[in-house]
Amino acid sequence: MTPDQLMGKANRAVASARLLLSDGDVDGACNRAYYAMFDAARAALLVLVPGIDPALVKTHGGLISMFSLHFVKPGILPVELGRSLNRAHEVRLIADYVGEEVSVEQARSVIEHAALFTEAIRAHIRNVSPGGG
Repeated sequence: MTPDQLMGKANRAVASARLLLSDGDVDGACNRAYYAMFDAARAALLVLVPGIDPALVKTHGGLISMFSLHFVKPGILPVELGRSLNRAHEVRLIADYVGEEVSVEQARSVIEHAALFTEAIRAHIRNVSPGGG
């Protein structure tokens, strides 16, 4: 999948998360919000880290680690983006596997962070990548 396709998926996932939340599906909304961030982070790594092994950005742990290593730790992107990605991953795990209730407020927060995250990644790719993504 190309980075442009991944960013398209990320945008659709944010929109889906909002629709799911408006329909009362808190768990589904958290899932879609996290995957919006996952796809956006994957696109950024594939575009902006020359020679990155695509296998490293297919797993959740690998992607989160690589995102932190290449963008957050060197100060290229704000620490808050890394925290948002980690938090969305934690909330998705709760929603999908743990069975504990995720509040509407938590879901709304994760969705808004996902929207901000995907826009920040889009802007960064546009500003750094030749051709602008």
